[in-house]
Amino acid sequence: MFDYRYNSFYEVLREHAGRRPNGIAYFVGDRKVRFREMLQKVDTFSRFLELMGLKRGERVGLVVANSLEFIIAFLGTQRLGAIPVPINNFLKGEEIEYILNDSEAKFLVASSQYSKELQNVLDKTGVERIIWEGEYEGLDERNIAFSEILANLQSHEKILRSVDIDDTATIIYTSGTTGKPKGAMLSYRNIFSNILGIEKLLKITPRERFIVYLPMFHSFTLTVTILLPLYFGSPVVIIRSIIPFSNIIKQVLLKRVTLFVGVPDVYNALSKAKLPWYFHWFNRVKYYVSGAAALPEETLKRFQKRFRKGVLLEGYGLSEASPVVAVNLPSKQKPRSVGPAIPGVEVKIVDDDMVELPHGEIGEIIVKGDNVMQGYLGRPEATAQTIVNGWLKTGDLGYMDDEGFIYIVDRKKDLIICKGINIYPREIEEVLLTHPAVKAAAVIGLRDEKSGEVPVAYVELEEGAQADEREIKNYLKARLANFKIPKAIYFIDQLPKNATGKVLKRVLKEQLGKGGQQ
Repeated sequence: MFDYRYNSFYEVLREHAGRRPNGIAYFVGDRKVRFREMLQKVDTFSRFLELMGLKRGERVGLVVANSLEFIIAFLGTQRLGAIPVPINNFLKGEEIEYILNDSEAKFLVASSQYSKELQNVLDKTGVERIIWEGEYEGLDERNIAFSEILANLQSHEKILRSVDIDDTATIIYTSGTTGKPKGAMLSYRNIFSNILGIEKLLKITPRERFIVYLPMFHSFTLTVTILLPLYFGSPVVIIRSIIPFSNIIKQVLLKRVTLFVGVPDVYNALSKAKLPWYFHWFNRVKYYVSGAAALPEETLKRFQKRFRKGVLLEGYGLSEASPVVAVNLPSKQKPRSVGPAIPGVEVKIVDDDMVELPHGEIGEIIVKGDNVMQGYLGRPEATAQTIVNGWLKTGDLGYMDDEGFIYIVDRKKDLIICKGINIYPREIEEVLLTHPAVKAAAVIGLRDEKSGEVPVAYVELEEGAQADEREIKNYLKARLANFKIPKAIYFIDQLPKNATGKVLKRVLKEQLGKGGQQ
């Protein structure tokens, strides 16, 4: 369906640098980074990785804050035919180490602000060197400054490594509701198809201006606000942190941003915020895109009432689909719907036997297209269970109307999505079970207006053992990222179970709806 003009994103950058060397690629604070300069930085970083022995197909972990360095490392790794692995920088040390070991990462690029969580990486993983973005005091042969690489390396011999469109472009770690995170392998074709499908709807041109403030490691951010604008040569405003949010509003105006990507809680905040009168007068945003979690209908109504010059488009996707599956149309939006499938993507609603259901009937959403991942790294069985005859089983329940608009009604699995970030109950449960006082535990999601959903834990203590909510939370905080810590811990005499011993989370949710513990 699509004309794939490139094999890699490095080819895209090189073409822009050749045709428009002085075109603005990125705004970083008050600085403009042009395509020619960006290409030189990527070439320099790539040459360093080659000199350090990085080979085709090997992996480079990225625990990097939003920055130009993230993009340089991402593209520089790909230039060698190697594979960048963006890692959630909210994770704790052991969680990051697991991903580095599972992906067999050879090098790690990291922001110095995460040095505490990364202090054991060189001892507990196969990582040979860490390249530090930002100020880091412990530089030595295995700890190298990113800035020194760009400043001191002069050799730019051409790296003769061809990259094929069906090579793995990146590995995004995600999880179902059970087990450890899995690495979704996305090819260049996967991501290019997603970009071209989005372009057919939104008509992206080099005149657009994007802003990226959501975490770059997230598949939604990576595809829609980094790789998509790169493809079309559209400038991107890089914001390192969402705090203070007033800076994002300021940059939207100053840099004349035309395409704004966010998650529901951002739009909820904007719909209530006291913005200066001149924001609405000078704001040039045409499209506001919402993804990563369900957008409440009330938020959509409030936002549309206040922001009349632009259109808020809710979409739907998952990392395994590169990630965009569907998005509302600029010409037509339906509340509570995530829109129809984007061009190049097929969506069906099916029953448990994967038989397609009529319009209006609820079933599992399955997806097919060039955007569907290659599979999970090192997990052929999980891949076979997830991709059946080319169809990606999303685990989400929904229905489709007679115009092809998709409505998400629930999740088949127990996945919790908090502020657009996936939280996996079993992972929290397994850590809870390591506490000496905990006999059994179950984690479920609680609807939350601000965050979408938050985790809540039910804990059954060992006979005679004592523990309170504060102790359990402190125990978890030392072992899990903050966003995974349950909002509340309920102590229960006995978890409800079926005849085979499986915890009945449905019963717990009913109890939660009545006020917690019964």
